[in-house]
This record gives sequence, structure tokens and C-alpha cells, in this order.
Amino acid sequence: MEQHDCRHLLGDLSEYLDGDASAAVCAEIERHLADCAKCRVVVDTLRKTVLLYHDQPKPELDENARARLYRALDLQNFFAPKSQ
Repeated sequence: MEQHDCRHLLGDLSEYLDGDASAAVCAEIERHLADCAKCRVVVDTLRKTVLLYHDQPKPELDENARARLYRALDLQNFFAPKSQ
């Protein structure tokens, strides 16, 4: 992966950081990171962000807030309301 192909790297970063990328993709990313300080910063920042996110407690949403969020995201048809 050449310097001008940095944007191509972005498409595989999540899989790379999650350990789900193929060995070939991992090798390609690591070769690129060896030569590209800017991409190393991006990968390190993303890795730290993911770790910080996983360390946080999951937020609780009441049913009204959840319904508003689903409406805003147009997801209400994908999630049936909880039966009471």
C-alpha cells in the first residue's frame, strides 16, 4: 500500500482492530503503518477510542427515549415494542 493509498486503509481498519481482517490485509496494513506516521496516529487513536468505549458502562434508555431514537433513525419497524 503506497502513501497515496491511505484512504484505502480506512475501509479495513475496523476489521483490523477487531482481529477479523485476513492475514493478507493485516500484513498490508502493517506494511503501510511502518512507513506512514499519519496513519499510525489514526490507528492508535481509533484503538484507544475503542478501548475507552468498551470500558464505559452501557447507557440505559427509558422506553420513551428509545422510541424517539428509533423514530429518528427510522428503525421503529425493526424493533417490536416490549410487551408488558
